[in-house]
Amino acid sequence: MGKDIQNIQLNKFFLLTLFLITFMCANGQSRFAGRLVDKASKQALIGATIIDISDPLNNTISDESGIFYINNAKFPLQLRISYIGYAELVYDIAANPGIPQVINLEESGQLLEGIVIKGQRVSDKQKADPRSVESMDLAAIKETPSISFYSGLGNLKGVDLTTASLGFTIINTRGFNSTSPVRSLQLIDGVDNQAPGLNFSLGNFLGVSELDILKVDLIAGANSTLYGPNAFNGVINMETKSPFYHKGLSASIKVGERNLGEFAFRYADVIKNKSGKDFFGYKINFFHLRANDWEADNYDAVFESRDKSTNPGGYDAVNIYGDEDDNRFKNSNLNGYKGLTTWSRKGYKEVDLVDYNTRNTKANIALHFKTSPKKDIESPELILSSSFGSGTTVYQGDNRFSLKDILFFQNKLEFRKKDKFFIRAYATHEDAGNSYDPYFTALQLQESNKTSEKFYSNFIKYWQTNLNKRITETGYPKLVAMPDGSYQFEAGKLEQWFGTHQDSLNSWYSEAKNYADGLVILPDENGFYEPGTERFNKKFNEITSATSNSKGEKLGSRFFDKSALYHVQGEYKFNDNFAYYTVGGNGRYYTPNSNGTIFYDTAGIKITTYEYGVYGGLEKKLFKDKFTFNAAVRADKNKNFDLLISPAASVVWNPSPNNYFRFSFSSAIRNPTLTDQYLNLNVGPATLVGNLYGADSVITVESFIDHLTDLSNKVEYFNIDPIKPEKVKSFELGARTTLFEKIYVDAGYFYSIYNDFIGYNIGIKSEFDPVTSLPNFVNVYRYAANSTNTVTTQGFNIGLNYYFATYYMVAANYSWNKLNKTFAEDPIIPAFNTPEHKYNVSISARNLEINLGRKSLKNIGFNVTYKWLQGFIFEGSPQFTGFINSYALMDGQISLGLDKINSVVKIGASNLLNNKVYQTYGGPRVGRMAYISVVYNFVKK
Repeated sequence: MGKDIQNIQLNKFFLLTLFLITFMCANGQSRFAGRLVDKASKQALIGATIIDISDPLNNTISDESGIFYINNAKFPLQLRISYIGYAELVYDIAANPGIPQVINLEESGQLLEGIVIKGQRVSDKQKADPRSVESMDLAAIKETPSISFYSGLGNLKGVDLTTASLGFTIINTRGFNSTSPVRSLQLIDGVDNQAPGLNFSLGNFLGVSELDILKVDLIAGANSTLYGPNAFNGVINMETKSPFYHKGLSASIKVGERNLGEFAFRYADVIKNKSGKDFFGYKINFFHLRANDWEADNYDAVFESRDKSTNPGGYDAVNIYGDEDDNRFKNSNLNGYKGLTTWSRKGYKEVDLVDYNTRNTKANIALHFKTSPKKDIESPELILSSSFGSGTTVYQGDNRFSLKDILFFQNKLEFRKKDKFFIRAYATHEDAGNSYDPYFTALQLQESNKTSEKFYSNFIKYWQTNLNKRITETGYPKLVAMPDGSYQFEAGKLEQWFGTHQDSLNSWYSEAKNYADGLVILPDENGFYEPGTERFNKKFNEITSATSNSKGEKLGSRFFDKSALYHVQGEYKFNDNFAYYTVGGNGRYYTPNSNGTIFYDTAGIKITTYEYGVYGGLEKKLFKDKFTFNAAVRADKNKNFDLLISPAASVVWNPSPNNYFRFSFSSAIRNPTLTDQYLNLNVGPATLVGNLYGADSVITVESFIDHLTDLSNKVEYFNIDPIKPEKVKSFELGARTTLFEKIYVDAGYFYSIYNDFIGYNIGIKSEFDPVTSLPNFVNVYRYAANSTNTVTTQGFNIGLNYYFATYYMVAANYSWNKLNKTFAEDPIIPAFNTPEHKYNVSISARNLEINLGRKSLKNIGFNVTYKWLQGFIFEGSPQFTGFINSYALMDGQISLGLDKINSVVKIGASNLLNNKVYQTYGGPRVGRMAYISVVYNFVKK
């Protein structure tokens, strides 16, 4: 009863918050708004410094649209505006104009002077941010040497980038790196980019075109208070270009290695009202990429597996599926089978099962309406947008999955005023298309040929009837009687025989496996489906076109997934004489739909769930603005879990210009994903299940194995509690400063405490014959579960940017991450999967000019980045757990601006030296991607 009352009260609070967000009127604040543009071209000037002369600490920079705001402006107002390559301007405003001002700057050869670093594009507001934030603005996006801006995020401080395939690159921060990045949140214009069924984003595969990217902020650490439950270890916040400030036609073509071909265009324009004011803007985006993916062809034995690659009977290879059959407990006494130890089936290579022809298409249309055109920049906007994504790539999770013809739809309606309020509603739908599980496909191919039980019996029969006699004739050692009455091999004789008969053993095992695996076709049996043959292709297509819950026929490996999510959110910012406030709330509704192929939504069962939350915060300046205090709190409720509170607080000290010191406390929660709650997926050796209600009387794997070895051993049972949300609390110290007007330093240390980690428990359900004690109906399950241990992590990172000779910059950053304690007895602690040490070093320049006598080349830029990271254990599924060796990579690019034709030519390469490395265990060796691109950008004035 108490919980019901609590939920009713929270529902009322949530509705009241949304009402306030939508209808609350602002208390007046004197704010001057302006937009900086080039006087001749009318292009926005990004990163210009604007200083209130009467209060030099009240400074800002222009954003990616050239827009800036001076808060708490006191009129008459006098601004000093500086920008590299432009004449400094002192701009006077006698009285509050009431509307934003467009300010023109003229080009000049003069250099900047003043209290800020020349061209650093970092304002005091950014330096005073209590969070750990890394950013890429328009200039940085254009200058990145990586194959894409998204891959370029991996060069930022504290960022872990993992490439599992050409189409699937993911970003993580602060440890617990995973190819399923459920602990980070990715937003595009405030919209969660997650796939509804997976509950995480597929990198930028279903994201946004680079031509439309305005800015990317990567916020490391726990950030649930303002961003919601999934902002557990970090937030990737992308902002796209507004058609009001980025008009015209942009197009790009990129070609490169691995048959890379990429084409994109963007068109944006505005329509004016009768008064000549912009009131309607629109933009259209299209992007298409094709390339040949790197192949996952690691045929080494799985890390710490039973058999090594030298075992004549075979072994479990990383990227061969179906060779995992375990026969350790099928023969406890092999005396009757001379020379026989362990063996496995032939299996299928991933390269024979996966479509490596990467394709990716993205499109977007957005309509922007200014509801008060006369207010220009300050006008509220009504935005309608629709996005579409589709493609084929390889995704790595518990297995490697072939995402084929996946579809993604996202529609948004938003009403907002920048830095003041927004109310936003959107819906996301996905369709798995023809996606399938290659691992399960391999098992089904084998089962279609011969069951594991029949393979085993055929193998044993062949060895006994065809090989035992031949092996005896080689001088195989005989058992001799021991004093205690037992029979054993004479010491050293058996080892000696094995050491001198390796070639023969390889041949004998091959014979037996060819017979048992169907390479030699037996009467009334199917033979082995040989890759590349018409017979293989027919069976492969049959399996991958049937879903895993097909009725009246053998199971297939295709997924059905038409899940959706619906989201509404609002936020309002206001101030009074005491502080600056933010209030907000959101609600989300999930409708997973897998037709029983992923979740347990079978036999008419429909799954729905929801979550909602409210939050509020304030910012207060004290002691002549030397100290800035922030405090916030959030309350979240999920349909299946209790109410959770996430508080946060920080203080920033600004003792002198350009010196900022920060301390913060933050917290976050992560609700179990839909798969953690509702999964029911048979992957062959085990069934992966969600754990919303707990599990009773599950048999431990160790005791089950002991029982098979000796039937007198009793099995041990255990219970698993229902899944519940993860929680983290994080403390951070940091400093940002400017040294000698040339060096910008940003350093931080964090310490995080994690509770209720979500991982997995493996258990067995079985019945036992009351007479023989042999098991019947054995089923292996992997349950989502929480750890009972508390884990702490800590880390330090530092970044330095050195600006010299006007247009050059040397940047370096170093990151240290440490998992403080592991619990060997707790299998649930999730993989840290993060190098302890890593660093990046780069040198770059822009707007260079080379004198060639009578002529000169202008607008030349380059960027060379070197990255190194220390080796670490990558822990994924049992198949994909192993060591990633230390490696170093170098990216480089050089660009030439052709102003007369509004174009930029860029030549570059990711992994310039082609150092082929594994970035994730089980994935491919990622090599060089050299490219050349041409970007055309006609700016409409």
